[in-house]
This record gives sequence, C-alpha cells and structure tokens, in this order.
Amino acid sequence: LVATAWWLGWAVPLVFVDVAVHRLPDRLTWPAAGGTWLLLGVAALGGAGPEPWLRATGAGVGLALFFATTTLLLGRHGFGLGDAKLALGVGVLLGWFGWAVPVAGLLLALALSGLVGVGLLAARRVRWHSHLPFGPFLVLGTVAALLLLP
Repeated sequence: LVATAWWLGWAVPLVFVDVAVHRLPDRLTWPAAGGTWLLLGVAALGGAGPEPWLRATGAGVGLALFFATTTLLLGRHGFGLGDAKLALGVGVLLGWFGWAVPVAGLLLALALSGLVGVGLLAARRVRWHSHLPFGPFLVLGTVAALLLLP
C-alpha cells in the first residue's frame, strides 16, 4: 500500500505535465520507479519473500525495454523515452501482484488511448498525424489494473 501511494504521488503530477507539454521529466519518473522498487524491496524483506520482488523487478525492466524498443525502432512514431521510464515504475508496481497484472495494465492503457483517440478523431479535435501523450493512459491503465485485482 505504501509503495502504491508513493507511485501515485509521482504519477499524478506526471499526468498533468505530460498533458501540458508532452514530456515525462526524469526528475519525476526516476523517483517514482526507484522509490516504488525500494519500498517493495522492504516489503519483501518484511515477510513477503523475494519472489514477488524479483517478479516486480523483471516486470519493470521488461515493460521499460518494450517501450524503449518501440522508441528506437519507430522513432517519433513510437512511444517516447519518458514513457519507457514511466513504464519501469508501472511494471515494478504491477509485477508485484503477478505476471498477468502488468500485461492487463498495458492492455487497458492501450485500449483506453485507442478509444480516446478514435473519439477525438470523430469529434475532429485531432488529426491522424496528431500525437497524444501516452503517460496519462499508462497511469490510468495501471490504476484500473490495481482496482480490478481480485
């Protein structure tokens, strides 16, 4: 719970920054990811055991590498490196709860961004070549995945 609150404390400002300037600054993404990872490490030492923490670490690195790879392969048509750094914290937080949870969070974020994008296109608020910030959708997908946990 403490790790989730920590992550949300950084994620909420990140949403506002990304919407305003289409950037996810390092001074917010790194503390979000690092603090979440450390707090979950304390929980692992406090009795949860190493397995969920190792899984969280792997999920965070895996999700961050996925986003970074799309950035490198697709350039400006892919996700930004800020999204990759945000995904590190997202993966760590969601990975604590199991391997399926980060996947669910990512799918929820992608579905939500797709729905909003189609809605904005239909309302003629954006064009096909417009760029939408993905950080808010990643945060919302993460929160939705956490709320949908059994």
